[in-house]
Amino acid sequence: MGKYRPTIGMEVHVELATKSKMFCGCKNGMGQEKSPNKNICPVCTGQPGAIPVPNAQAIEFTIQAGLALDCHIAKESKFDRKNYFYPDLPKGYQISQFDKPICSRGSLKFTLKSDDGTVVGTEKVGITRIHLEEDTGKLVHEGKNTLVDFNRACVPLMELVTDPDINSAAEAKRFCEDLRLLFRYLGISPADMEKGQMRCEANISLYEVGKDPLSGTKVELKNLNSFRAVERGIEYEIERQTEVLTSGGVVHQETRGWDEKKGRTFLQRSKEDAHDYRYFPEPDIAPFKLEESYVELLREKLPELPTEKRNRFVEQFGLKLENASILVVNKELAEYFENVASELENWMKEEGHSFNEEDTKKLFRLAANYILTELSRRISDTEGGMKDFKISAENFAELIKIVYEGEINSSAAQTVLGVMFETGADPSHVVEEKGLAQTSDEGELGDIIEKIITDNSGPTEDYKNGKENAIKFLVGQVMAATKGSANPQVVKKVLMEKLS
Repeated sequence: MGKYRPTIGMEVHVELATKSKMFCGCKNGMGQEKSPNKNICPVCTGQPGAIPVPNAQAIEFTIQAGLALDCHIAKESKFDRKNYFYPDLPKGYQISQFDKPICSRGSLKFTLKSDDGTVVGTEKVGITRIHLEEDTGKLVHEGKNTLVDFNRACVPLMELVTDPDINSAAEAKRFCEDLRLLFRYLGISPADMEKGQMRCEANISLYEVGKDPLSGTKVELKNLNSFRAVERGIEYEIERQTEVLTSGGVVHQETRGWDEKKGRTFLQRSKEDAHDYRYFPEPDIAPFKLEESYVELLREKLPELPTEKRNRFVEQFGLKLENASILVVNKELAEYFENVASELENWMKEEGHSFNEEDTKKLFRLAANYILTELSRRISDTEGGMKDFKISAENFAELIKIVYEGEINSSAAQTVLGVMFETGADPSHVVEEKGLAQTSDEGELGDIIEKIITDNSGPTEDYKNGKENAIKFLVGQVMAATKGSANPQVVKKVLMEKLS
């Protein structure tokens, strides 16, 4: 461990998936409209005399985000003018929130994982505030010319600011990943970083061990357009500041950008160049009150959140924490697993199976394992993903039932699943058509096993002389003779009985 430790706070901007823009009735294309300057009007292009009208759904989405993060929801809030000049800011100011944000004093708990995906612990990061503002336009550089596209101007933009509670680049990355997952579960934004729907900035300072964690000089890091960039950019900046301090230099308060190609940060502006935004209340929008009954109504509309779902999967279905965490990351896949589990529960009731709790959870774990391995691999290899998925939850549950009862072995199950994935076929029909049913009848297997024993006197004697591994060879010979159709557990049982 070195002499210095990092203190990190994050600023996260998220475009909200409302139907219209923040202060006008233009379509909210979230900046993805291919035709430039198509979704614009006098309000979002800052024409004189145009009056902004707040988007109620954007306010609702922001409150829901705050509730999901255990924030205090303000009883009264307002919009302010943030004054600065930039070519893609048509009004010469941005309508934002300054001293009365909608949400404050919250937190997010998230899991930390090792490189192999094992959950190693949890962390908690405080949320200082969440406020609402409008996005800017977008500059397009073509050779010596710069064009401006205002389609993104006035898109609802939610900004979340954390407390300086993060202590490593890995924690920062994981925090941002879990935050995006939360937004997706709430349905307030796709939060796709590649499309600019979620943008992250980091405030990084280093302090000397034994001193105040806030005693370092803060450097703001921008242009972090992926989770990988969040981790790499922060790691680089920690190393850069460490080198400056250990060589006797001084870290200056400044804003730096991240160059993904070069893998390094670069100076954008120093403290002396910092903006004075000259905030003042937006005169065209009156302050607004958020009644407690309205906030409670929104609280009731909250869906089950990722952490809650993950913990329930562990408790209800007996899944390992790692597997539950992986499932929950893909909301559609998690829902599919639940539908499969429901079908399995119906099957157990209809067939009158009196499974104990552990046997029932083994069945659920088997389903989860197949979904996370064989099924996920096939889905990731297809262009449409879950959108073009053909296997119904009922058919997948039937496949799991067939495997669990030993009607087919794991190799045959992969063959069946491949056909189901391509055609959506019923697994029982596939097993019958391809002759994949597993033979478990001891009488039917008896003659084949006798012949294998006779033809393999060496391994047979080895087993009788105490070399237990020899039984594996004999089982393999039976499986080969039956072209994989024999139930290996039954084969092993009969072999041991005959050789005892």
